[in-house]
Amino acid sequence: MTTSKPLSKRNSRGTAGRVVVVMSYAFAAALPAFLASLVEFVEALTIVLAVGVTRGWPSALWGSAAAAAALAALVAFFGPALAHVPLTALQLALGILLLFFGLRWLRKALLRYAGTIALHDESAIYERRRRALATAAQPASGIDGIGFATAFQAVAVEGLEVVFIVIAVGAGARAYFAASAGAVLAGIAVIGAGVALRAPLSRIPENALKLCVGILLSGFGTFWTGEGLRIAWPGAELSLLWLVGGFAIAASVAYLSATRVRRMRTST
Repeated sequence: MTTSKPLSKRNSRGTAGRVVVVMSYAFAAALPAFLASLVEFVEALTIVLAVGVTRGWPSALWGSAAAAAALAALVAFFGPALAHVPLTALQLALGILLLFFGLRWLRKALLRYAGTIALHDESAIYERRRRALATAAQPASGIDGIGFATAFQAVAVEGLEVVFIVIAVGAGARAYFAASAGAVLAGIAVIGAGVALRAPLSRIPENALKLCVGILLSGFGTFWTGEGLRIAWPGAELSLLWLVGGFAIAASVAYLSATRVRRMRTST
């Protein structure tokens, strides 16, 4: 009788702690998946809009739907299959993959801020695609093959990176559903905005988003790589905060250097 209350308190605290850990992993998986998907879906939307305006909406929509179905099949196949891989080996492999994507996104974003690579201009890309698609002959009826293939390629290429990130983040954190939900929410947001505006989403700060995604993926990738190597991180899951913070500080310093280089180039 005298020990039942302390035991119940410990059990409740243990349950609450597990809930917090699960929620933390879910958020850690959903946030980078959402932001990365947002960037990639915006780029795909630009091309799909150009196809719809010039080649007809049936070919644009059918091509996009076919690519989305192929990507969904990849996620449905590889996602559950990864559950049978030993956790440490999975975390090591996916951590390295996330580091690759994260550092690549960081590099591209910083080079664009420095002026080495041109900033991604969705309006300019839309106009170039629209003019190129308008020059090709169109069929008298039925689905336009060029439009279908262009929309399929755009969604498949941009979506493939989303699939890799969703699988890597979701499987590494054992939060596959949360990562998928983040990507789906990003898709709904972009499609909804595209339907409402009927124009490229050029006002979205795409390069800033890429910088943020690069920071998150690099931090998570470092953490999962360490977990796979059985490194005892100080503070366990809380070490994600200072890892992401460290990459954010490094990226901020690099950003200031990049903008300084750009100002020097424009002044000369």
